[in-house]
Amino acid sequence: MNKISPPTLWLSLTAIGLLSGPMSMISEEAVSYDKAKKAELRELATTYFGVLPDAMPGSENDNDHRRHLGEKLYFDTLLSKNNTQSCNSCHRVDQGLGGVDNAPGSTGAFGGVGDRNAPTVLNAGFQLAQFWDGRAADLQAQAKGPVLNPGEMAMPSEEAVLDRLRMDDTYRALFVKAFPEAETALTYDNMAEAIAAFERTLITKDRFDDFQRGDDEALSDLELKGLETFTGIGCTTCHTGPLLGGGMYQKVGLVNPYENFSDLGLEAVTKEEDDRYKFKVPTLRNVAITGPYFHDGGVSTLNFAVRKMAYMQLGLELSTEQTEAIVAFLGALTDKGR
Repeated sequence: MNKISPPTLWLSLTAIGLLSGPMSMISEEAVSYDKAKKAELRELATTYFGVLPDAMPGSENDNDHRRHLGEKLYFDTLLSKNNTQSCNSCHRVDQGLGGVDNAPGSTGAFGGVGDRNAPTVLNAGFQLAQFWDGRAADLQAQAKGPVLNPGEMAMPSEEAVLDRLRMDDTYRALFVKAFPEAETALTYDNMAEAIAAFERTLITKDRFDDFQRGDDEALSDLELKGLETFTGIGCTTCHTGPLLGGGMYQKVGLVNPYENFSDLGLEAVTKEEDDRYKFKVPTLRNVAITGPYFHDGGVSTLNFAVRKMAYMQLGLELSTEQTEAIVAFLGALTDKGR
């Protein structure tokens, strides 16, 4: 991850004039990117982002049996009290979807709707923590929560989950294969670890990575202009690293406030007033297919989300041309298989 701190980067950008006024300093004239200019942008992108690694942390302990078990569990509604919800219900990875349900809040087993937007499961294991408020340290910890959450899958206890799994001959055999060294293979921890093993396979590959690896034709001129604008106006203050996010917490409404004052964000976890309205900075990988946007799903389109974020976080009012270029660039972050 890029180690430049937000305040330091903010000050450096201000010093060179990129954040000195209500509009970006990036030219809105049509730009043609020759080989030399593409090379400059590639170097800039590598400095801020880099490419996604080939494997997620923790995958060194996975095996094919564990991943297969995790995939079966991920799609199985048996893990919900009334057999209606699976992990995939809220984090859709089938049908070319982006690891979300594309709803402002997800619907639980008994019809309740959550007050937070389901974040994408794609590339999730690369992030510093899970959930918008980071209350789960890793994928395994995250997988345990929704199954027992009354508003989500609503199972009454870990033992109730295990009882269901034990009644299935196939699951009993799969757990033994997935955890051959365990004295008791079928445990709640191992269930979550198997789901995490499957989720660690959900690494996306996109045209932006192709560009960074040297393909000069991977991005259009408009997308390249979007990359130049994105880095030039200061979006990289928070959206850094291979995920273009996912590596820090930041206040929503840093310069101009966001309208939702009811969700305290990180403060509800840490009990620290300084963490009020702070949330994990979302990854922008696959952002074009993971709307609606923000922690509450309060913004329906990517175009409006870009303009609103620039205003709230950077104090900038983007032009139509700047917005369209950034949105075009963000579209290049969509997995080529989706």
